[in-house]
Amino acid sequence: MPRSRLFSHLLLVLSCALAPLPAAHAAPVNYTYDTTHSQILFSIDHNGFSRPFGRLHIAKGWLRFDADDWSQSATELDIDLGSLDMGDAEWNAAVLKPAYLDAAKERYAHFASTSVERKDDTHGVLHGNLTLRGVTHAVDIPFTVNRVGTTIYGMHTVAGFSGTAMLQREDYGITATPNSIGHGVSVWLELEAIQEDNHRSNKESP
Repeated sequence: MPRSRLFSHLLLVLSCALAPLPAAHAAPVNYTYDTTHSQILFSIDHNGFSRPFGRLHIAKGWLRFDADDWSQSATELDIDLGSLDMGDAEWNAAVLKPAYLDAAKERYAHFASTSVERKDDTHGVLHGNLTLRGVTHAVDIPFTVNRVGTTIYGMHTVAGFSGTAMLQREDYGITATPNSIGHGVSVWLELEAIQEDNHRSNKESP
């Protein structure tokens, strides 16, 4: 082979070897909600005097999160209405009655996502359907990805999120005491989900 052709061939091989490899796309990762560190807070007007808070717990749920392509992410979760904590036992019992949450008939509220919209590196909007008291309506939840990483003891990989939503109680058939209790319900979600063991099959998430 002539020296010039040999030199050109070596340059071609070298350039191919040094060329950057295409970035690998991370596959979606499955998580299970940490029901201990996940909470839902809500607030509603009380006679114009204050906006008391209540707290609910997640009973169970799964999350699929794709850090590269948020549109491939999804989630479903059940909210335990029986876990309601308004700070007073009698108040809890009153809110759980049929006129309000009707927890004896429908113990759990259910949320299922329909799509995830990415706004920037840490902010997005979760679109989905909330079923409460047997009634389903679309809900949009602006959220922040707080952190995805291992715990300080290295035991788990955790994904943490904060979200907010606004609900109208009449949409779910809660129409009692319209002149005493407000109509718009502010909701805050503080969520942690633990990455599932790669060797464990996940029967709840798709």
